[in-house]
Amino acid sequence: MHDLIETLIRPEIRELAAYHVADASGLVKLDAMENPYVWSEAITAEWLEGLRDVTLNRYPDPHGTCVQAALREAMEIPSEMGLLLGNGSDELIQMLALALARPDRTVLALEPGFVMYRMITGFIGMRYCGVPLDADDFSIDLPAVLEAIEQEQPVLIFLAYPNNPTGNRFDADDMVRIIEAAPGLVVVDEAYAPFTDRSFLGLLGDWPNLLVMRTLSKMGLAGLRLGYLVGPHAWLQQIDKVRLPYNINVLTQASVAFALRHRALLDEQALAIRAERQRLLAHLTDHFPVHAYPSEANFILFRVAPGQADAVFAGLKARGILIKNLHHAHPLLADCLRVTVGLPEENRAFLQALGACL
Repeated sequence: MHDLIETLIRPEIRELAAYHVADASGLVKLDAMENPYVWSEAITAEWLEGLRDVTLNRYPDPHGTCVQAALREAMEIPSEMGLLLGNGSDELIQMLALALARPDRTVLALEPGFVMYRMITGFIGMRYCGVPLDADDFSIDLPAVLEAIEQEQPVLIFLAYPNNPTGNRFDADDMVRIIEAAPGLVVVDEAYAPFTDRSFLGLLGDWPNLLVMRTLSKMGLAGLRLGYLVGPHAWLQQIDKVRLPYNINVLTQASVAFALRHRALLDEQALAIRAERQRLLAHLTDHFPVHAYPSEANFILFRVAPGQADAVFAGLKARGILIKNLHHAHPLLADCLRVTVGLPEENRAFLQALGACL
């Protein structure tokens, strides 16, 4: 069997490690940028009652018409722009890569960044170019990016706004310079839009090569796996051709349409997370020997003393707290850990455990 696997599976796939999701059983889960708030019993009951009418024996609406209408209203998507749904942002990234894929083409992203940009590029068989951010504050190194664009001529560029895992929002003027210099598509990934006040959504149409990608995962609907891509109809009509049919299931469609009717509740939760983020950042900065980076997302990246990241991560886990260890993820993230902003009591438990580990 081993010989057959080596013969048939592409070498670059054999060399990869599967995306790892940590087991959070019995732990305070602060590792995956999830909204920690749940719905009230009354809203949950209303949602479940609505699911009674969902027909599981039929295929879902292939275009998610009701979801698209709800998204357009809730997210104020420009009427002249197209809208494409994906099974989370991951599927949209894959669809974009598939639509543009040739072995001699390059996808460019900034690093450290969302790991799926690199992974999906490899899956598709395209070249990947990761341009390092500034080592001090994780801002865009604009000369390096513009040089890479000139050399690589990337067909697709991903810019996360704000960025994961660093949490910062890039300078908008730098983003515009990149969009204008790009020979191909530029996708602004606004996965953390609920936690910042800036967006490129209203700028769609200003450049012919700009698309905006978002997800509902961070605003409290991670279990539904719905992402959406917004941009000129001409682009989305082509990208839609590589979308697998019926990619958004009936339960997700019904649940998202219901949840967006309660958009005010989701917004309240996002405001609560923002407030907790500021308290958590202030406490980390004022009371611990760590460097916590400002964030406009629902997580905070912080750097511990050299060589201590693994021990701190293990110590937190032993005390029932699961966060993300990024020490081995990228050279610029040496000694870095990332904590998701949780409920107030979860954040207090994290801080107490962290104090015991430092």
